[in-house]
Amino acid sequence: MKTDVCTISSDKATFNAIFAEVEKSAEYNKLPKKPALQLRLLAEELVGMLPELLEVGDGKFWIENDGNDFELHAEIKAERLSMYDKEEIIAISKSGKNAASKGIVNKIRLIAEGMLDGYLEATDIAAKSEYYDFYNMGACISNMYDDRWLHAWSLNSYKQSADGNKDDEKWDELEKSIIANLADDVIVGVIGKKVDIVIKKKFA
Repeated sequence: MKTDVCTISSDKATFNAIFAEVEKSAEYNKLPKKPALQLRLLAEELVGMLPELLEVGDGKFWIENDGNDFELHAEIKAERLSMYDKEEIIAISKSGKNAASKGIVNKIRLIAEGMLDGYLEATDIAAKSEYYDFYNMGACISNMYDDRWLHAWSLNSYKQSADGNKDDEKWDELEKSIIANLADDVIVGVIGKKVDIVIKKKFA
């Protein structure tokens, strides 16, 4: 089943449509209280990524499910100037690390930003190296998920890459992340100037 497709924009008032579709989907599928709350939490994590992404163009949101298998979809199409023209998006700190890339949700957002921006046209080497490090740890074969994507990144692939270093910062972020603990996977796929973010969750 596929819900209505909502148009979303940088006007945060449009995000209310996302939560309305989540509630309708949970009610229609008669989800118990706990799964319904988890679906809402995943939607909130997704919404946390959207404001900066939607600065380059409007997007769409919908939910698909097959029984207890749920997918939250956000699609953003780049229509305006590159977000990397904005100094605050790169936000390189004195440490040489991207101050905006702390936490898994922000890192997933940066992956989507980089894809929308043609794999980082930013000139800052630190921004590029950090982006590619995180991207490469989660890069996957796109046709494993959907033939429409030319490139794809997977949270599961990232988890597997970080699994051997459970004492480092990457694993600590994963353990503290709501989306990393609730979602079965998060896929970020790109084709042309369009990026899709898909959050997958199967309820028992």
